[in-house]
Amino acid sequence: MIYALVDKETLVQKGVSLSSHIQHLSTFPNISILQYRNKSASLNEKKEDLLIIRHYYDGILIINDAIELIAYADGLHIGQEDIRSYSDDLVEAVKMIRKKIGKKILGLSTHNKEEIIEANTLELDYIGLGAYRATETKSEANVGGEALIEASTYSKHPVGIIGGVRIDDVFEAPIVYKVIGSGFY
Repeated sequence: MIYALVDKETLVQKGVSLSSHIQHLSTFPNISILQYRNKSASLNEKKEDLLIIRHYYDGILIINDAIELIAYADGLHIGQEDIRSYSDDLVEAVKMIRKKIGKKILGLSTHNKEEIIEANTLELDYIGLGAYRATETKSEANVGGEALIEASTYSKHPVGIIGGVRIDDVFEAPIVYKVIGSGFY
């Protein structure tokens, strides 16, 4: 299954409108989840973008980090640094997040076996694992390649492999989602 990662900043850099990109993505029948990421916009702009996405996309919509906008999404994806802003005790952090999002989907970024094992103790719906290959948008990311495939076997949660993943890449369980970024436009 494809998990589409829509990074608004990348779209702006490439001169692509959010609405045209979402319309393009809707031509791919196997996109079961779409994650919206925008690290620099105001909450109001993010809300407007979520409404645009909802106009064109009726699948599962995940918001990146902006828990304040959970009412406009089906779930939340949070990074390692962001989850720790709630509490250094990750079990407590997830409890705090769950109190705000209820039964909605919760995903966490992971990068290695140690973070996967730590994530196994948390009430999550999936983990994102990467970076698989180098990308334009995450030049600082550590590239795990095939080592990530091995690390994924330690996860009790469904895994979305992320970072430089191509549509034609093939992965086996426990990798459930191929996370394809805005760059595949």
